Order: sequence, then structure tokens, then C-alpha cells
Amino acid sequence: MPTRQHALILLLALAVTGCNTFDKSTDTNFIKTSHQYPTEKPAASALLVSSQPDSDKTEAMSAVESASLSAAAPLELTQATPEQDLMARLRRGFQLAIPNNSRIDSQIKWYAKHQQYLNRVQERAAPYLHFIVEEAEKRNMPAELVLLPIVESGFQPFAYSPGRAAGLWQFIPSTGKHFGLKQNWWYDGRRDVVAATQAALDYLCILANQFDGDWELALAGYNAGAGTVKRAIKRNIKQGKPTDYWSLSLPKETMNYVPRLLAVAKVMAAPEQYGLTIAEMPNQPYFEQVDIESQLDLALAADMAGISIEELYKLNPGFNRWATAPKGPHRLSIPIEKSDKFSLALAELAPEKRLRWTRYKIRSGDNLGAIARKHKTTVALLQQVNKIKGNNIRAGKHLLIPVAAKQLDQYTYTADARLAKKQNAQRKGTRITHKVRSGDTLWEIARRYSVSHQALARWNGISPRDTLQLGQTLVIWQSKDKQANTVAQLAPFAAPPVNTRSSLRYSVRRGDSLALIAQRFRVSISDLRKWNTLDEGYLQPGQRLQLFVDVTEQTL
Repeated sequence: MPTRQHALILLLALAVTGCNTFDKSTDTNFIKTSHQYPTEKPAASALLVSSQPDSDKTEAMSAVESASLSAAAPLELTQATPEQDLMARLRRGFQLAIPNNSRIDSQIKWYAKHQQYLNRVQERAAPYLHFIVEEAEKRNMPAELVLLPIVESGFQPFAYSPGRAAGLWQFIPSTGKHFGLKQNWWYDGRRDVVAATQAALDYLCILANQFDGDWELALAGYNAGAGTVKRAIKRNIKQGKPTDYWSLSLPKETMNYVPRLLAVAKVMAAPEQYGLTIAEMPNQPYFEQVDIESQLDLALAADMAGISIEELYKLNPGFNRWATAPKGPHRLSIPIEKSDKFSLALAELAPEKRLRWTRYKIRSGDNLGAIARKHKTTVALLQQVNKIKGNNIRAGKHLLIPVAAKQLDQYTYTADARLAKKQNAQRKGTRITHKVRSGDTLWEIARRYSVSHQALARWNGISPRDTLQLGQTLVIWQSKDKQANTVAQLAPFAAPPVNTRSSLRYSVRRGDSLALIAQRFRVSISDLRKWNTLDEGYLQPGQRLQLFVDVTEQTL
């Protein structure tokens, strides 16, 4: 057992180095793609992080726990008066030595021309920034890292990148799961401000330890994956070149990533030097976490807290649906001035009133999947609530189903509501919808409609790498000059226009029926029969049908 003096020395060492309680053996070779914001970022100088063996770390922590508060007090050299301005507190925590570098300068020039962008970012950051600052201070991390969500997402908690990265910190699915961020139909921990912030800062500390306290390399690893950075270092070693961040050949995005962050830090540190203004922010918590113990309707929660449903979702962006997740997390972030009111109302709420319930009589032909989709819930929850094993249900029996307390369009930030808003946004061209069928891929659909697959993904709030679901509706925006190409893609044997319509040949697919084809092309079944002299027999896959359609009216 170390002496008290030894314990105090270790305590001081921990306070100085920071981030040194993470195991360097943790695998962090994950690939990260995201970030569509300004065009470059800043670099961070090396802050040494302790690389003591795990046994030393354990001894240090036990020594810290055994040290008394009175004994530790002499280590506090100054008692700083708490700042009233959170931005002043943030600047006080800056630790990185930012070099003079043209890549940083180019990023600073961009920010210097975009005061309104910084205003928007700061406004979006307001509910979250105090929490992130405190989490970084707990780890004794450079406060510059608190600004990383500006680079990652512009402090937009619902941001979703083409690389499938989500949330303020832009975790991709695999990295999120590695750091314990649940991802399911009800909840996505990558967007949970509390959980994702803790995971991101832990991840950065692990990376810093892997790169011997070099925060620039740690940041590069956060963007491109530690393995990518390590391979670049090995290449430079073989070539006899330096192995600092600025000397490495990395992916283009990563080459701009660190300069972008350092540029933000320089701007925030001395905005007046660049003709910019950074508003003061209250140096106090914005929200408080409340244990809700079990699933709760979010509209009801907002009413109990006396806030709008929009504000509740922005503080709890991890929840995808109209209620919190059945299996947790069972906590809500509530504005701190409303938390007592909410907690009191929650304590007085009868358990059966947490969710609204309806009884559904099972009909012939029903299945759990269809019932769950109809009521905006999951098969698993129906099975759990109704104590059903397997998928067998019987017509005439009743199911107890949880339903939203208000109309679904009032839950403005559910996954469905966000998707609808994006798909309904007005754009140039003609709006066409396409329902995904067996064998469809994003690339093939884009090719069929003569649009880029990146644009198609963007219009529909998905990543180009996302898997399409049968029955999923996609929105396509076509310029008039590309509508003729669509006819050609749909039917290689398209004939010249007939009157005001275009003629095309359609190849019957598995599962097609006259009714489905007629509905799809907005024609009548009788016309289909007349154009193709069809009898009452079944259609055969591969059979070709003649159609006369107006492509600008199609829902394909």
C-alpha cells in the first residue's frame, strides 16, 4: 500500500496527464466517414498522456481513493473564481499548441467569412455545451476537443452522413456498438447527447494513449480509424520521414480534419482577430437527467415538464419513436428549471397511464408484422406485452397494443417525421415516388431514373450504403430533360409517343398482377387487357406488356 505522500503524488500525476485510465490494448481500428461541413480543420499539438502499465494505474486509482480531501487540498495552487461566461471557461481549458500552417489558415479564412454559420452553430450548441465541457474536464482533456461536434455535425444531433455516421459525434454503427451505444427501432444511442458524448471522449482518450499522447494523431484516428493512421506512420518510418500528423499521407478528408478543428479553436480563442463575434453563454447546466424507470410516452413527458415536444426531442434525440424504448435507457434529459416539476408529475402518474393502450381484435389473414407496422410498434413489443411465444396468433383473439397519446404528426422529431420532412422538401424538377421491390438497389433505381445515387440517398435521408427495405418509398426529383430518359430506362423498347402519352414495354416480374401493374402506372386494368389482348389467365414472369403512360404522372 503506498504512503499518503505517494498517493498525493499519483493524484497530481493523474490530474496533469489526463485520459490515462484507458487500456491501450483496446482495438480502435474502425473506419469513420462523415463530415460535409466547411473544407478544412485544425491540428492539435502533443499533450503527453501517461502510458504507465495497468498495474500502476490500478495502484494509482486505489491511492487516489484512499487520499483524504484535507490532504489533497494543498495541491490546489489557486482557487479560480468561476466564470459567468461558458465560453471563457472553455478558452481557459485550451491546451493545444497550434502551429502556423497554411492548411489551418485556409480554414480560418472560411470561418472569417461565415459569421452567420458560427452564430447558428453556437445557437445549436447552447443546450449541450456545458455538459460536454464538464465531461472533458473530468478527463482533463484539452478543451479544444469540446469543439469537435462543430466539425463533425455542426452541433446538429440528428445529422446523418453518407458514411452512415449519426449524431453530434458522428459515430458509424460498428464503432457505436463497440462503445456500448444501442441501436434499434426505438432508440439510437449515437444520437443520444449524453451517451454519445461520453463514448466519444472515451474513444479520443483511448486513441491519445495509443499515439503516446499526440492529440493530432488521435484526432486523425477518430476520423479515419487508428489502423489507417498507424499504416501511414509505418510508411513514413520506412521512408525515413517524420511521423507527426503534418508529415503523414492520409485520406483527403483526414488531411483537412485536424486543421479544421484547430482553425475553430483559434477563432474561438480570439474571434476579434478575425473580425468575428462569439456570444457569451451562461456557465451553468442546461438540462438534468431524470430516471423515468420504464417506458413513457414522449408527448406526455413534454406536457408534464411544461415544454414543447420539439424541445424534448432536441434534448433526447436518441429516441426514434413516440415513446422511450421499452428496454431503456430509462432516462430523460429535462431543462433544469423544469426537472422538479417533471419529477413530481412523474411520481404522481399511475403506471397504467404512462402509455395509452388499445385492444385490437385479430382478423383472418393478420400477422404480427403487419399489425406492428399498422400501429407503429414492433413485433417484439407485441410479443412481450401479450406474452406471445413465437409468431402464431389466432383470429378472434385480442391483442393489447401501446399507441401514441396524440396524433403521430405531433411527434415532430420521430424517425418517420424527420423522413417525411426531408422527402417533402420542395426541390427543382418533378417529384416521383418509387416503391422498393425485390431485387432493387439504390444504384439501379438511380440509373433507371437518370439521377445520381448520392442525390437519391440525400433526398431520402439515407446513406448510399444503407440496405433498402421491401415496400420502402423513395422520392425522386427529375428535371424535365431527364423524364424521357426514365421511359427508356423503364422500357428499352419504348415506342414513339402516342397522342399525349408514351408507349413502353414492361417485363412482368415475380409477384406482379394486373391490378398491381395498373396501379403502378396509373392505368386501368381494362386498358391493360385491351392493349395486350389478355384473357383471365395468370401473368408469367418475363412476359412483356404494352403500356401507354404519361411518365410525369407516374408513381413507380
